[in-house]
Amino acid sequence: MLNTPRSCRGMVTSPHHLASQAGLDVLKAGGTALEAAVATAAALAVVYPHMTGIGGDAFWLTMWPDGRVETIDACGAAAQKADAGFYHAAGLDTIPWRGPLAANTVAGTISGWDLALSWSHAMAPALPLGRVLRDAMFYAEQGAPVTDSAAGITTEKADELKDVPGFAELFMPGGKLPQPGDILHNPRLANTLRQLADEGLSSFYRGNVARELAADLHDLGSPLALADLQAHRATHQPALHARINGADLYNMAPPTQGVASLLILALFDRLKAAKADDFDYLHGLVEATKQAFRYRDTHVGDPAYMTVQAQDILDDRKALDRMAASIDPNRAAPWPWPSQAGDTVWLGVVDSDGLAVSMIQSLYFEYGSGIVLPRTGVVWQNRGTSFGLDPQGWNGLRPGRKPFHTLNPAGARFDDGRTMVYGTMGGEGQPQTQAAIFTRYARYGMELQEAVTAPRWLLGRTWGESSVSLKYEDRFDPEVIARMQAAGHQMERVAPFSSKMGHAGALVRHASGLLEGATDPRSDGCVAAW
Repeated sequence: MLNTPRSCRGMVTSPHHLASQAGLDVLKAGGTALEAAVATAAALAVVYPHMTGIGGDAFWLTMWPDGRVETIDACGAAAQKADAGFYHAAGLDTIPWRGPLAANTVAGTISGWDLALSWSHAMAPALPLGRVLRDAMFYAEQGAPVTDSAAGITTEKADELKDVPGFAELFMPGGKLPQPGDILHNPRLANTLRQLADEGLSSFYRGNVARELAADLHDLGSPLALADLQAHRATHQPALHARINGADLYNMAPPTQGVASLLILALFDRLKAAKADDFDYLHGLVEATKQAFRYRDTHVGDPAYMTVQAQDILDDRKALDRMAASIDPNRAAPWPWPSQAGDTVWLGVVDSDGLAVSMIQSLYFEYGSGIVLPRTGVVWQNRGTSFGLDPQGWNGLRPGRKPFHTLNPAGARFDDGRTMVYGTMGGEGQPQTQAAIFTRYARYGMELQEAVTAPRWLLGRTWGESSVSLKYEDRFDPEVIARMQAAGHQMERVAPFSSKMGHAGALVRHASGLLEGATDPRSDGCVAAW
């Protein structure tokens, strides 16, 4: 994919083509970008279940036509029963990655949808919720084809997931591994979505759906209880902001790593790199990433427990100058540093009024905890496995604490009037891929689709792997890679268009009303437009 799709009335991009089309159909029906984003996210929860679902968390960045930028934190907190004593009583020294004990935080996604729709309804007549969720309900009931990536991940993770309650029944029916093109049905999830459409999204937390969820979680042995669901609310948060040459950048505040994404771009803005994808470019962004990750891993977590304000470092020009000056232009700084994993989906929507949405939702690992709740068909996240059992340590488990999140939806406003929303899945790779896409497009003038298609890199681990090397797709100039190795980078080659590098996307609205979009050839996505 090299050509950039263009249109003027509305545009959606996501990592699955059916979900993008679901969002576009809502725009065509008169819906806002917020309603279209919910429709896209709901469809993704059905057709891309290895990456996302309504049993996970979500974050929204909304860029209004009048210049406002607002975010939604739909992150669930740890259960009141979830503490070190709970796991020690089960004979565990760490939180397991899979199974009911990994399902220890509230799923916040639906609360984010609810708050986003309330914003939409305040500005325009509302589409019926059943219409917004229509395609998701259809695909859950009537089935959707299994993608190559879903089949591959299910096969790869089968041994660790096949005995998790409910997983094999839904995703490996008859004990058989799914093949690309098989039709996956989840009628229990269809019924849950229909129930939410009838009763309202708040039913997920304080209604009949909540009672069914809580009963299943209790029966399976999760520490989550109805009271945890009832206490949850999505919150409206100020966006983090960084100013660089020619643009204002925006991202999510903690508990996400949004500050790291902004730091990378703010530091790189101070470096000299003549063109994209040469040594100075790649080395500079990797070294800026190391600086940003050190700050992130020292300071970022649940904001209720942080000792600094994330915006402060972005406003401190002298501190940013010092961080940039500490980057050696010829040598790699020592690495590794503690890293974070995770998988997710990003989607973007722009409507005819210029409202732009950058939204990301996740189950954390592929299929999250792996448990499928029998009454509702919901796959529950395992985001709380990122907690440590020392409550005084970084990201230490405490009842009611929010876990650290790799999720971070990004946006930008350019001095020439362009608005951009962009993002990716990929855990540790999210800030790095965002930096690659933004700099290639904004600083070096690549076409938007080319900026997403071009080869990428990833410092750190992803997809549950332990390797913390600098991975690169085998499409870079060999001379650049040789210089990187000579500078001391521990390089690891991966296949071209590797899904390790995330499923990215971007949308840009020009002052003229022209819309441009990009989707990732590493995914099953498309840009849907009219």
